[in-house]
Amino acid sequence: MNIVLLGAPGAGKGTQASLIAEQYQIPHISTGDIFRKNIKEQTPIGVVAKSYIDKGDLVPDDVTVEIVKNRLEEDDCKNGFILDGFPRNVYQAEALLKIAELDVVLDVDVPLEDLMARLTGRRVCSGCGESYHVSTLGGRNTCAKCGENLYQRADDNEQTVSERLEVYRENTQPLIDYYKSKKLLKSVNGAQDKEKVFDEVRSVLDNL
Repeated sequence: MNIVLLGAPGAGKGTQASLIAEQYQIPHISTGDIFRKNIKEQTPIGVVAKSYIDKGDLVPDDVTVEIVKNRLEEDDCKNGFILDGFPRNVYQAEALLKIAELDVVLDVDVPLEDLMARLTGRRVCSGCGESYHVSTLGGRNTCAKCGENLYQRADDNEQTVSERLEVYRENTQPLIDYYKSKKLLKSVNGAQDKEKVFDEVRSVLDNL
């Protein structure tokens, strides 16, 4: 089962990817992870990618596509994969369909106002990195696991979150339209508890 996962920052996409990977025994492929792996191992394509990153430039689409293509050719992808963070634009989406057949594109859909509340309310432990939300803390400002103080990440303020969500919307709407035209897009309601979201995800995947 070959899956592309779409979802805005704070939509819970990573959680659903992990649940899908466990349930269906297919690898969760995060483009950030494979970039870091190629750069760390100094693969030829990793060296090329690093040369752009070091200059503060975006890695060109063709380089990104090549890194993803190499990853999809590995043995653990024979029975399927979940792609997270790729494609990011229609050019990459078209390139992906030339190197892999997709079964479904899952969009974890959450209203923007919910995403704003989720991200600005997030608090992170300064000790172990555990993540919380102010709505569940009851005024507590220390970690339940290790007792260290909780803090708000610099990029979780309202202005930065608003900018991130706007960039996501601008970049992703053309992708959603593209995959609709290919009859590959399925949306699930990401505004629910993660268990209920996964119930919807399973319903989509089991009916493919």
